[in-house]
Amino acid sequence: MKILISAASLLALTACASSDASFSTFGREAGSLLDEGNFGNPTMNNVLVQTGQKNFVIDLSRRFAAETPSTVNFAFNSARLDAAAQAALRQQANWIRQFPEVRFRVYGHTDAVGSNSYNKRLGKQRANAVVHYLSSQGISRSRLEALVSFGETQPLIVSEGRERQNRRTVTEVSGFVSSHPSVLNGKYAEVIFRDYVTNGAQIRSELEGIAGAEVATGN
Repeated sequence: MKILISAASLLALTACASSDASFSTFGREAGSLLDEGNFGNPTMNNVLVQTGQKNFVIDLSRRFAAETPSTVNFAFNSARLDAAAQAALRQQANWIRQFPEVRFRVYGHTDAVGSNSYNKRLGKQRANAVVHYLSSQGISRSRLEALVSFGETQPLIVSEGRERQNRRTVTEVSGFVSSHPSVLNGKYAEVIFRDYVTNGAQIRSELEGIAGAEVATGN
């Protein structure tokens, strides 16, 4: 009877091990449960976190989205940049130009009208149009990557019809330029906390105005 009970317990534990992922880590390398078949990604993620790169990329991404219009929209069935889109991209270029250590990705989206294959081509055309325009503003193509997504998979507004807000590109911070000396030296704080060129010019102008007013009043 004891043998039967022990055998039953062993079978129960084996069943749990097959269904519970926590049991499957026994006897394996630490962290193998996080591998998901590709150990390089968790390792890269650990390196980015430990060196501070990932947090800074997240901070820069939030900062970029908060301080620039990261999204531009398109007319139906078009990858042409209208005046509003070009104005937004000029603001993006001004921001990007001040951070030569940073790389960016442009995601192209469509609305739900049309086939998946057609929307894939159209989304890529829109992303390429944005990359081309940013490069015309002096941003190196080596720092820009055009990607594509679908309005069906990542819509801002769920709709089967023509929806302008879904016809868009989104520019995001993707990482650092590996060959840049500031990045090689690990000076990530310098990247994050550097004063903007435009902000510096504005502060200087304000200080000069204050100094001029004090001189005029004799203070």
